[in-house]
Amino acid sequence: SPEAPSIPGLEEAGYLTSTTTLDLADPPRRLAVLGANAVGLELGQALGGFGSQVTFVELERIAPFEEPEVAEAMRELLEGEGYTVLESARTEEVTVEDTDKVLRGEANGAPFEVRADEILVATGRRPNTRGLGLEQVGVELDGRGAIVVDEHQRTSVASIYAAGDVTTQPQFVYVAGGGGAAAAQNALADGDERLDLDSLPRITFTTPQIASAGLTETEARERGFEVEARILPLEAIPRALVNGDTRGLYKLVAEAGTGRLLGTSILAAGAGEVIQSAVYAIDRGMTVAEIGSTWAPYLTMAEG
Repeated sequence: SPEAPSIPGLEEAGYLTSTTTLDLADPPRRLAVLGANAVGLELGQALGGFGSQVTFVELERIAPFEEPEVAEAMRELLEGEGYTVLESARTEEVTVEDTDKVLRGEANGAPFEVRADEILVATGRRPNTRGLGLEQVGVELDGRGAIVVDEHQRTSVASIYAAGDVTTQPQFVYVAGGGGAAAAQNALADGDERLDLDSLPRITFTTPQIASAGLTETEARERGFEVEARILPLEAIPRALVNGDTRGLYKLVAEAGTGRLLGTSILAAGAGEVIQSAVYAIDRGMTVAEIGSTWAPYLTMAEG
């Protein structure tokens, strides 16, 4: 379920969620978006395309789980299209004044005030585990109420398995599908199935798209890897030049010494299609030299 932050006045003012936003018949004239991860960016940009004046209010930075270079490029892109982006922003209160919903707080150390007709809350989702009696039978939950599972989808109770967004695993459709298949095999057929998330892809369906697979540079260093990273601007991609849109970049993160690819991030049109190549390369332990020596069709985004 959508999870709203406990901001004084937010409940009284009323807000949209990722579900109710899709029920709108007309775009609000002014929209404030709390949270600028995938859902906030996608729906905020979609309503902006329908004519809303959109302000993104993000506690950290937009696209907080992506490479900082990708996030910065996306912010510049949005601002260039007329969107307002407030980063390091903490909303301290929401009030209703006449017909305006007014957000007040502090962004980058300076006070802000945003007046909107609607507020979209896109600050994450919580698992629907309340009232199931899981605590009574000993199933361990984390602080958000998500079911803790091991690599076999087993909970802390040996006879109970779990899969999907209700668990501590990443909230993606394909992870839920893979986890459900593994849970069924392991629970009912003496299987030894487990999910390998090292090459897991994710896509934010903005324009242009954000897509990534594997580890970011920071995540790789936190895991103890010595890394090398390279950034290729879209100006170097013939397909982007032909498209007339060179906003974006590719970033590769490799293990120093071996050159083994650890992660890839792309901000570009069609990034969601291209990222599959990175998934294969990371999954099979390819090096950047091996990737560079394989054929790539000319005049495609995959060439990047």
